[in-house]
Amino acid sequence: MTDQLVSTEPATGAEIWRGAIGDAAAEVAAARAAWPEWAAHSVSYRIEMMNRFANVVRSKEQDFADLIARETGKPFWEAKTEVGAVINKVEISINAYSERTPMRKLEAAMGNKVAVRHKPHGVLAVLGPYNFPAHLPNGHIVPALIAGNAVVFKPSEKTPATGAMLVDCLREAGVPEGVIGLLIGGPDEGRALAGQDGIDGLLFTGSARAGMALHRQFAETPHKILALELGGNTPLVVWNAADLQAAAMIIVQSAFLSAGQRCTAARRLIVEDGQHEALIGEVTKLIDRIIVDHPHADPQPFMGPVIDGAAADFLQEQFVGLMMKGGQPIRRLERPHDDRPYLTPALIDMTDAKDRPDEELFGPVLQLIRVKDFDAAIDEANRTRFGLAASILTKEPALYDRFWANVRAGVINWNKPTNGAPSNAPFGGVGMSGNHRPSAYYAADYCAYPVTSVEADVVRAVITEGLRDAYVPADDRV
Repeated sequence: MTDQLVSTEPATGAEIWRGAIGDAAAEVAAARAAWPEWAAHSVSYRIEMMNRFANVVRSKEQDFADLIARETGKPFWEAKTEVGAVINKVEISINAYSERTPMRKLEAAMGNKVAVRHKPHGVLAVLGPYNFPAHLPNGHIVPALIAGNAVVFKPSEKTPATGAMLVDCLREAGVPEGVIGLLIGGPDEGRALAGQDGIDGLLFTGSARAGMALHRQFAETPHKILALELGGNTPLVVWNAADLQAAAMIIVQSAFLSAGQRCTAARRLIVEDGQHEALIGEVTKLIDRIIVDHPHADPQPFMGPVIDGAAADFLQEQFVGLMMKGGQPIRRLERPHDDRPYLTPALIDMTDAKDRPDEELFGPVLQLIRVKDFDAAIDEANRTRFGLAASILTKEPALYDRFWANVRAGVINWNKPTNGAPSNAPFGGVGMSGNHRPSAYYAADYCAYPVTSVEADVVRAVITEGLRDAYVPADDRV
């Protein structure tokens, strides 16, 4: 009997999907066979195929959102925004391809021309995460297909049904089966796919630990493109904010949307010591009002469960670890149902804790850190090996300017949440948050490589130095 992968709803434990474990070598071989014909099509042909894909997704919007909500546990309203992002990614990727990888011709000396064009890499592997199981891999897949690559996509083993539906939509739009392959499986299949000689690169969104492993695995294959979009330990600084209630709402959105399962979620709330009590009061009022429930509950919840019991167990262990280091809980991380991975939003004061861990706590846990002055706030924001996102809430433009200039991150916001990055701009980080291959609008950059050509209509050549005045037979040379 073929081994199968089973997907269950975090909110209920009910099975929603099962599928056979795939074969990485077979999927890559099929992609290699299909790639030349796909690459030979015009860009306009591939763009039209992607527009058809957007229409297919639009026609299935409700069903797609329902599946995402059930498989991830995120509220239905949030799942609908993810499907909308999948649709919008097509037009954004078309514009990005035209802007980032256009054909250019320049005039050169003697009537020559210099042409710059872009070629697809070939077969690209895409490894997707579970928190945005459609939107984030789609942000790699659509630009890769427009550029002329074939793709083998392995969705997270925690959200295979969403990945399968995404591929079904692409195939329904007319993308050939070999051009978009689906590999079902777990970590073993992911490692097997990454290690295939037949891939020309890998595009990954996920944890920093997995990204480091891939970086080591690709160390001896510099000819293969590797784009890593990893996690963060995101700081959110609040300093002399104009409206404490609005600031509290942004804090809650930053820390607890998607049950904190966003790579840009605020993990550290940095405030001025002695001026923070009123702000924290507003934050706790909101935390106490947050509805944590199943995706289709009425009224709609702000948060659903985290992805599974193992994730909930690990987060609880991490929260206990914070307390053991001296953290003082303001709102504890509670688990209202022992048999399901629901967690309540947590806030813990880590100001006086020793050896604060520089880790991405991928869940609804926000650490409060009080500092004495703004220079200390910037130092604290930078006290991380990550560098994905950062945000400051302040009414003083000069403070934002200082923050922007001195904080090391790929996304820096002012009076806005840390999460919800726009898809029509580059998205990526520095440090342990990526390998300088920003995604979103800049995904076009790593989906094709530039080729420079010096071109002339006829053969012309002259050698002006280093030749004798006239030809001398070899036997007559002195």
